[in-house]
Amino acid sequence: MTAQPAVQVKGIRKSFKDVDVLCGVDFDVEAGSIFALLGSNGAGKTTLVRILSTLLKADAGTATVHGVDVAANPGKVRESISLTGQFAAVDDVLTGRENLVLVAKLRHLKNAGAIADDLLARFSLTDAGDRKASTYSGGMRRRLDIAMSLIGNPPIIFLDEPTTGLDPQARIEVWQTMKKLADQGTTVLLTTLHLDEAEQLAHRIAILHKGTIIQNGTLAELKQVLPAARVEFVEKQSSLEDVFLALVGETGEAGTTADDPADSNVPARNEMQ
Repeated sequence: MTAQPAVQVKGIRKSFKDVDVLCGVDFDVEAGSIFALLGSNGAGKTTLVRILSTLLKADAGTATVHGVDVAANPGKVRESISLTGQFAAVDDVLTGRENLVLVAKLRHLKNAGAIADDLLARFSLTDAGDRKASTYSGGMRRRLDIAMSLIGNPPIIFLDEPTTGLDPQARIEVWQTMKKLADQGTTVLLTTLHLDEAEQLAHRIAILHKGTIIQNGTLAELKQVLPAARVEFVEKQSSLEDVFLALVGETGEAGTTADDPADSNVPARNEMQ
C-alpha cells in the first residue's frame, strides 16, 4: 500500500440531457487493493468507469488515476490502466496464445511470444493456448480477456461487471484471478451488482445508488449500519450454488472448467489498447 491513492474521485458529476447519472461522487482507492463499486443496473457504475478510463468527460468534479488528472492528461492515464468490459474481448478466430501475442505486438512490446506464454501460465491456460478461443468456456474466455488486459503490466485495472453471464464455476475462477492480481500488487476497481461478489473480494466497498455514494467502507464497517446481531442456533441449508458445484464435481479451481463453446460469451472489442 502507498500513501497516495491509486484512484481519487472528488465531486464527479455527469448528466445525459435531463438525466442526472452521477451526482457528486467521492471515493479513494488504495494501491494494491480491490475496491468494489456496488450498485444496481442504472446506478451509474459504467459511466463512472468510462470517465476514469478517459472514454467520457465528466461535467464537473475531478479524478486522478495513478496520480494523473484524467481530464488534463488522458494519454498519460491510459498508460497506467487497462479496462475490461462486461463481455470478453477475445478474437474467436485466433488461438488463446495468438490473442495475447497480437495485443503485445499492438503495444509495441518485445518478446511478444514470451509474454504470451507467461500469461497463459499465470492464468492456467497453457494447455489451451494453441486452441481457438471459440472453443473456450465462459470462464476460460474471461480469464484470457483479463490476461490480455494485463499486457504491459498496468498498475491499475478496471473490471466492469466481469462475471456477467458466467456460470457459478466460471465466477469462482474469475474471483480467484482477481485475488491473485491484488496479491501481486495490481489495483483492481471492480463494478458489480452481485452482493456476494463484493463481499468475497473487496477490501473496501462503495454502494452507488442513483448517482451518489450512500455508503463506503470495509465489509465490517458496512455491517455496523445494521442493528447488532442476535445469536441463534439454526440448521444451515445448502445454497443452490453449493448443490450445483457438488453435482458437477468441480471446486472452481482455475483450469478445471469444462470446455463448452455454447457457454461462451459473445465477444465485444472493449479492451483498452
